[in-house]
Amino acid sequence: MALIFGAIVLLWLPADFFDQGQTICPSKLFLDVECLGYGMTRAMQHLIHFEFQKAWHFNHLVVVVAPILFYVWLKSLLLALKSLKWKE
Repeated sequence: MALIFGAIVLLWLPADFFDQGQTICPSKLFLDVECLGYGMTRAMQHLIHFEFQKAWHFNHLVVVVAPILFYVWLKSLLLALKSLKWKE
């Protein structure tokens, strides 16, 4: 249920919801160095709103991470639905 709720919340939030504000990345905060994952949250948020150019701008690895995350999310969702069927 949390998987579905989380997806709905992210779709409901505006695409630029995470674009402003202080970063929480320890690498950026303490060392002023951007790691490979820097901007991935913003990139994923823009990607799920079909803003591909902005997603690419925030992190180029979004084209690798997004399919993997979608696969993991879908697999977890299917397992959760399967376990609900067994409980009935």
